[in-house]
Amino acid sequence: MDFGFWIELKKPIMALAPMADVTDTAFRRIIAKYGKPDVMFTEFVSADGLCHPDGQKRLFKDLQYSESERPIVAQLFSARPEKMEEAGALIQRLGFDGLDINMGCPDRNVEKQGAGAALIKNPKLAREVIRAARRGAPRLPLSVKTRLGYNKDELEMWLPELLEEELAAVTIHARTRKEMSKVPARWEKIAKAVAIRNNLGSKTLILGNGDISDLQAARKKIRKTGADGIMLGRAIFGNPFLFLNSQEFKNGSQSDELRRRLKAMVEHAVYFKELCGHKNFAIMKKHFKAYLDGFSGAKELRLKLMQADNADEVEKIINEFLKLIN
Repeated sequence: MDFGFWIELKKPIMALAPMADVTDTAFRRIIAKYGKPDVMFTEFVSADGLCHPDGQKRLFKDLQYSESERPIVAQLFSARPEKMEEAGALIQRLGFDGLDINMGCPDRNVEKQGAGAALIKNPKLAREVIRAARRGAPRLPLSVKTRLGYNKDELEMWLPELLEEELAAVTIHARTRKEMSKVPARWEKIAKAVAIRNNLGSKTLILGNGDISDLQAARKKIRKTGADGIMLGRAIFGNPFLFLNSQEFKNGSQSDELRRRLKAMVEHAVYFKELCGHKNFAIMKKHFKAYLDGFSGAKELRLKLMQADNADEVEKIINEFLKLIN
């Protein structure tokens, strides 16, 4: 069992969740600068696609990372062991610190392939995929992100199957696939997961995920559940300072805080232009609403930014706004 970098992390572990078209290389670069978590994950990438020359060329762009993001884990999805093995070898060659397998995504296109959350219904195949990843990337610690179950809570059956594979970490979104995000996360089940792990004598780290808004809330859940860490996701929207423990960005006037936020947003847009040119700029626009919230003039500023077609226009609009609040 290879824990790799995971064994060196101080507990409680605070991780940034992988989110499609959110935690791309541009946003991760900003987060690493302003409030780095203990571990970061790429957006999820198709292992099958990485094994095809055309797909590899396109998907390589989603696997870009900087040294500032380490430890950085690549997240892949697949239901084909041979493809996971091949893609795992590629991830190892690219110098990632770890490999995470997505076994919780509810996207229909992913599930049609038998991957993501669909693997919860097929533990035998799930374990074959994990073993294939280990063959492909023997030097990388493996982890899995999953859910409590598919249509119902199956934690007591599902988690032991994963623990048998001696993973470095398992992150559990505290809802089933059927529940999506329509019900509150059931954090008592994370405590149950910890108990299952302990009863089996496993050394695998357990991280919880779901409905956590900030580090204070995360620490409370960790104390209550006994989890080794927390993975935060949607709370990062518009707040690259989320994981910052320093008081540097917490003190000062409201105006200073707003300037910092807008500066980060402009930098985010510039990085998106430089690093995510293969993506539509409209993806960047969904971040604007989160960045621009809770201050006078936010609505009007947001409407202007929604008309922007590139990072240069975003920078011009923000600079004009900042002159007005001097």
